[in-house]
Amino acid sequence: MSAPTFSAIPHHVAIIMDGNGRWANARGLPRTMGHRKGVEAVRETVRAAGDVGVKYLTLFAFSSENWRRPETEVSDLLGLLKAFIRRDLAELHRQNVRIRVIGDRYNLRSDILPLLIEAEETTRDNTALTLVIAFNYGSRDEIARAVVGLAKDVEAGRLRPQDIHPELIDARLDTAGIPDPDLIIRTSGEERLSNFLLWQAAYSEFMFMPEYWPDFSRDLFFSALEKYAARDRRFGGLSAKQAAAVGS
Repeated sequence: MSAPTFSAIPHHVAIIMDGNGRWANARGLPRTMGHRKGVEAVRETVRAAGDVGVKYLTLFAFSSENWRRPETEVSDLLGLLKAFIRRDLAELHRQNVRIRVIGDRYNLRSDILPLLIEAEETTRDNTALTLVIAFNYGSRDEIARAVVGLAKDVEAGRLRPQDIHPELIDARLDTAGIPDPDLIIRTSGEERLSNFLLWQAAYSEFMFMPEYWPDFSRDLFFSALEKYAARDRRFGGLSAKQAAAVGS
């Protein structure tokens, strides 16, 4: 299936995949069925992003707060993640997709961490789309861990406090080496970041879509990209049109 062309393609798209449980509840199904249907939406979105030339796609797969959910639901979510990696890793590798995982790895379950490492190591030299999986991720925790690392360097005399600057903090985050997201999409109609990429979202465009994540499709993804292309990004300065008008 051919992909449409856009006047501007976001280099990095990040998605908060929200609404799996509500999708299931609306259909009288167990919440786990919403999560399973959501995995299908992940596959379709990864393919669509690669087809249109997006270079980085970050998916909020499991937050550091999700451990508070019922144990059965957490187990199902982890099981789906393991199944996705085992089933899809070879295909993603064939498609030249690189996988990178962000989030706190300390004390992760022994049946999860090796799979995440395997996915990263297997695809580390791939050069097409980079699929960033945010797992056990919370942005405040990420920033706190970065600050602790900087504080240790100051304490050890390797760094002066006055030498700490935004770029140095950026380099200590889980996303070091990954460009900030140009576009952040959240499904299900909720309009908040929920502790997702707080530092990195400083100049991101936001798009809040009413559809639940299991209903997210290739067409909806392309619709979001079309709206993004129509936006005027200024980064605190003047747009190209405004700059031209000033100079004329």
